[in-house]
Amino acid sequence: MSLISANLQAVHLQIAHAASEAARAPDGIRLLAVSKTFGADAVLEAWHAGQTAFGENYLQEALAKIAAVAAQPGVTPEWHFIGPIQSNKTRPIAENFAWVHSVEREKIARRLSEQRPAHLPPLNLCLQVNVSGEASKSGAAFDEAADIAHAIAALPRIRLRGLMAIPAPSDDPVQQRAAYRPLHALFERLNAQGMALDTLSMGMSADLAAAIAEGATMVRIGSAIFGGRPAAQK
Repeated sequence: MSLISANLQAVHLQIAHAASEAARAPDGIRLLAVSKTFGADAVLEAWHAGQTAFGENYLQEALAKIAAVAAQPGVTPEWHFIGPIQSNKTRPIAENFAWVHSVEREKIARRLSEQRPAHLPPLNLCLQVNVSGEASKSGAAFDEAADIAHAIAALPRIRLRGLMAIPAPSDDPVQQRAAYRPLHALFERLNAQGMALDTLSMGMSADLAAAIAEGATMVRIGSAIFGGRPAAQK
C-alpha cells in the first residue's frame, strides 16, 4: 500500500470516528483531498486509491494539473476550486471546475454564472463566510451573508449548494466548535427560508472532528493525505 493510500485510509477512519462521536452517519461526510502544490502524480495515486474529489487553490497550477490528469485514460476527478478568486480569473474557473467553494461576493458569482459553458452542468457554489470577523480573512461578512446567498441562488447556470468557512486557527476543540456553530445556524436559517442547501464545507486536517461535530458535510483535507507541502506554484 502506498503512503497516500494509507493516509487516505487513516483519514476515513478519523472521519468515521468523529461521525460516531457526533451520532452522525459517516457517509454523510464527503472527503475533499486538497492537492494544491502537489503534482499530477499525487492526484493519480490518490485517484487509484479511491479518492475522486480534489481541491485546488492556485489557478495556473490547477489548470496544468487538470490537463495532465485528463490525459490519463479513465481518470475523471471532480475538481473543486477553493482559493481566493480574482475577477479576471472567473472564466477559466467556470470552464474547468465542478465546484467553487470560495465565492464571497455576488459579483464573482454573477461572472461565474455568465461564463459557465452551456454544455456543462450548473456550477456548484459555496458562499464563503468570514466566521472569525477578521479583516485579513476572506469571506462575506456574517451579517451580509444571507442576502448574498439569496442573490446568488437566483442566478442561472450555477447552483448554490451551501456555505464554506476557514476560521482563525485554534488548538482548542471548544474554540474550534464555537467558530463553526454560527455557520451551521446560518445554514439552517437559509434552508428554513426555502433554500435547498446541502453542503457545509468546513474542517481541515487540524479541526476535522470539531467541524464534523458541528455539522460539516464536506471536509477539506490536505497535509494528512499528501504530507508536508512543497512550495506553491501560483
